[in-house]
Amino acid sequence: MSRRPVNSARRFVDSGNFPFAAALHSKSRSPSILSICLVVVGVILIVGYAYSGSGRFRGDAVSRIEGDYSCTLEVQRAIPFLKKAYGDSMHKVLHVGPDTCSVVSKLLKEEETEAWGVEPYDIEDAEANCKNLVRKGIVRVADIKFPLPYRAKSFSLVIVSDALDYLSPKYLNKTLPELARVASDGLVIFAGYPGHQRAKVAELSKFGRPAKMRSSTWWIRFFVQTSLEENEAAIKKFEQAASKKSYQPACQVFHLNPYH
Repeated sequence: MSRRPVNSARRFVDSGNFPFAAALHSKSRSPSILSICLVVVGVILIVGYAYSGSGRFRGDAVSRIEGDYSCTLEVQRAIPFLKKAYGDSMHKVLHVGPDTCSVVSKLLKEEETEAWGVEPYDIEDAEANCKNLVRKGIVRVADIKFPLPYRAKSFSLVIVSDALDYLSPKYLNKTLPELARVASDGLVIFAGYPGHQRAKVAELSKFGRPAKMRSSTWWIRFFVQTSLEENEAAIKKFEQAASKKSYQPACQVFHLNPYH
């Protein structure tokens, strides 16, 4: 009958011939001081990383990976830098995307800024403040696959988030030019990075389809196909303002010129 090979190191320890056998045996029963120190250092490094970056807890990134992150939240973070990039063009803003009430409410708190919103999805479960904005006509619920209920160049700046990621190219061909039509100075698109944002199963009934996260190369090629040019001046100002505050958007941000 074959015999299983014996670990020579184990035989030394069992026989007592290995000089440090007793020491190793005693250490295995209770954690050493060195192990405890390593654990403490590890915890400190993790906490420090979580609070690194712009001086805030990085729960945003964690949520994004798990599918909870929203580019609409990123719009709110980016408002100070958008103001630097667009200046007076921020006085009459239209936001289009899920949870637009939160963006509109924040924009209305900015000095000399008027804001409106288009919510592409149902708001039955919305808070009282959001329903109040709808009653006042500041926020509208509308399917963005169809023409927007506004005249050409009604707004100086149009900001879109979390809405185009859920549209197929068939509808993007109609929706993107429509968004550019109602803007007079600029169109800003916040889109998810490939492989990061995904709609939860519970949200599919709301959005109709999973989000399609496209690369920057895909978007730029699509802009060219729809005769939309990037706003180089706004891109430069936005990046300069963001760099000064070490701000790095968690979503792709595209600055486009409107149709003339």
